[in-house]
Amino acid sequence: MIEKLYPYRFEIFFFSQVTILFGSLIVPSVLFENIVSPILFLINLLAGILLLSTKKNLMWFFVVLLLVSGVVFGSSLLENRSEKFFNFIRMITYFLFYVVVTFEIIKQVWKAEFVNKNVILGLISGYVSLGLIGFFICISIEMADHGSFKGLMISSANPEMITEELMYYSYITMLTIGYGDIVPVTSLSKKAAILIGLIGQFYLVIVTAIVVGKYINQLHRKKN
Repeated sequence: MIEKLYPYRFEIFFFSQVTILFGSLIVPSVLFENIVSPILFLINLLAGILLLSTKKNLMWFFVVLLLVSGVVFGSSLLENRSEKFFNFIRMITYFLFYVVVTFEIIKQVWKAEFVNKNVILGLISGYVSLGLIGFFICISIEMADHGSFKGLMISSANPEMITEELMYYSYITMLTIGYGDIVPVTSLSKKAAILIGLIGQFYLVIVTAIVVGKYINQLHRKKN
């Protein structure tokens, strides 16, 4: 089964990322944030296991992360009083996952001899994963020190909107658009904003540039 799905690993991983980013446009926000989003992250973890199925040690590491995420998700549904604790564990689990998987995606893209559809999808997935890493950094900071970000449009009636707001902030910062509607106000949140902007730019000017260079060389070889 894994052998049959492996050639489509980047497609599956990328599609699961897209559903995480834009699923709230289809599903009501409360239902999406509380039920659908955790399930989609679990699916993304499964896709990550497929992505690294040739590396047994890392694959089992992801299996452990998947089990932890599943237990945390199930426990959070049953026990509301420990919701903050479960959220912290879930954020740490996802953060570790995206750090490892982004590193491995970059390695696979970097070592690719030919630029094809898989390499392009891997390149895009790596960039999307960086935005998710930034999101988990920001939401962890906000959970630990409430009020670290000014301009978050959340209310007591819709506390789950913090996920949408900080996801948006992470990508806007990484893309260096910076509308200024959400602003970091603490020292730690400001450092996080700098880090998110830097990793996004490093990815574009180094990893993307290398792939473009390989593709240009590939075209020259075909012509010759």
